[in-house]
Amino acid sequence: MRVSHLNCGTMNPPTMSPIVCHVLLCETNDGLVLVDSGLGRADFADPRRMGPARFLTRPARADAETAATQVEARGHSLSDVTHIVLTHMDFDHIGGVSDFPDAVVHTTADEHDWAVANPDFMSKQRYSQKQWAHGPRFETHAGPGDGWKFGLSGIEVLPGITYVPMPGHTKGHAAVAVEPDGGGVLFHAGDAVFDASSYAPTAPSGKTLGKIRKLRAFEKVMAQDGKKLAGNHATLSRLNGEEGVTVFNAHDKRIFDDLA
Repeated sequence: MRVSHLNCGTMNPPTMSPIVCHVLLCETNDGLVLVDSGLGRADFADPRRMGPARFLTRPARADAETAATQVEARGHSLSDVTHIVLTHMDFDHIGGVSDFPDAVVHTTADEHDWAVANPDFMSKQRYSQKQWAHGPRFETHAGPGDGWKFGLSGIEVLPGITYVPMPGHTKGHAAVAVEPDGGGVLFHAGDAVFDASSYAPTAPSGKTLGKIRKLRAFEKVMAQDGKKLAGNHATLSRLNGEEGVTVFNAHDKRIFDDLA
């Protein structure tokens, strides 16, 4: 498996520096796999698809940043994307799914239940159902899973790709661990943390990470269960200290720039 880091959407919340939508493109023997999908072509064609949260995050229109455009720029067709593994179903993570109608879309059973199957009042305000109105083929994964690595439980989604449940940001949020050829673990924490300095003193390159207080405040505002954030941060900090593990999140541009 070969892995590339993509930015599939740039957002500009008021008074904050730009934040990215960090997506992984995994090239496997059985096709392409995306970890998250960022914003899609249909989102830019009709911004209402992104729901009211777009007024807070203010996505920049950049069709060239969509996963679809970046996949095609690498010489692939959209049908080559066979699976999309979501950390969760907020609009800036699932928007690109509609560009890949042939792909199986993976999510946790808890996330699918809260967003799709049995949405309550709060989830109806949070999620944008228009983004999956085209009827994607969902495959859900239930429970905490079995023993994985580093004392954590995980659910194998595909060979070399594992869900590690980390609820808090949403009810069914999960990190995604990817094990590329050559060894090591790329640990996509999704929105389990917003400011990378919450789990690491330095970026992968060794650059010192300062606190981004506004990003931390934004994380708390968006959390479904804020009490779980500290536990997730502690787990990520421990993982970040493990040899061969690279921890990163969805929105900290400093980390994306470092890895990309």
